Amino acid sequence: MDISVIVPLYNEEESLPELYEWIARVMKANGFSYEIIFVNDGSTDRSWQVIEELSRKSDAVKGIKFRRNYGKSPALYCGFERAQGDVVITMDADLQDSPDEIPELYRMITQDGYDLVSGWKQKRYDPLSKTIPTKLFNATARAVSGIHNLHDFNCGLKAYRREVIKNIEVYGEMHRYIPYLAKNAGFCRIGEKVVHHQARKYGKTKFGLNRFVNGYLDLLTLWFLSKFGIKPMHIFGFLGSIMFILGFIAVITVGATKLYDMYHGNPYGLVTDNPYFYLALTTMILGTQLFLAGFIGELIVRNAPERNKYQIEKEL
Repeated sequence: MDISVIVPLYNEEESLPELYEWIARVMKANGFSYEIIFVNDGSTDRSWQVIEELSRKSDAVKGIKFRRNYGKSPALYCGFERAQGDVVITMDADLQDSPDEIPELYRMITQDGYDLVSGWKQKRYDPLSKTIPTKLFNATARAVSGIHNLHDFNCGLKAYRREVIKNIEVYGEMHRYIPYLAKNAGFCRIGEKVVHHQARKYGKTKFGLNRFVNGYLDLLTLWFLSKFGIKPMHIFGFLGSIMFILGFIAVITVGATKLYDMYHGNPYGLVTDNPYFYLALTTMILGTQLFLAGFIGELIVRNAPERNKYQIEKEL
């Protein structure tokens, strides 16, 4: 099979028939063998009934129905598990992504040799309250991930080589950082294509401003896991050691200062009257706790079943 199209959706009953017809028309015009996997993320409208109707109309249509709303990442994860095409295309169900982009995305994967191609909605039909935070978010994602050629990490329109989606795990709300996940898995041939962005035709957006806060937290999590996920002692042990040493030096300094004053007959008080003594003790305690956190993390990693799971591209 040439292409699997994965469409996560939530309450998009009006757009599904039109989206299906559009995708089918593009596939037929280019002679692709294909499947369309609609992932119904707990919709409360007639979305599932529409998917069932489309499935009866075409064998290419497949559906997954969640019992409740889990989010876009779980929807993509389940779609990736079931995808059988050599190239996997993801797109949103709101008709803002154009299926006319599919042939060129397919060519970039199969002929240009990319592992992943992400869409870039260079001209957007969104309010400033959405576009400005999006620019800041993408600038931060580029800096942290090191993928400097992508302008829009969160674009729903992407193309993947099948090996990519079978070797990454999308969880939580990590769908925003699939290029980063792919890079961490060893798939570094990541490209970008300017795609057409259409104004929403039906319904309203399902995402609020809280996605930007969650996005930054997820980015920090992903960065930390990629750097120290299998070696937590390198960060916690290092910070803990530094804090303990600084605290210990501070305690010695406070004690030495009192001894000096005693020896020279200068006025002096109790060590415990000095606030720096308590700051030094607190620093030593925090340093010890950080060191122990790293040690416990190492014990957990040592017993993790995937501690020696590596991406092997070829064997002879």
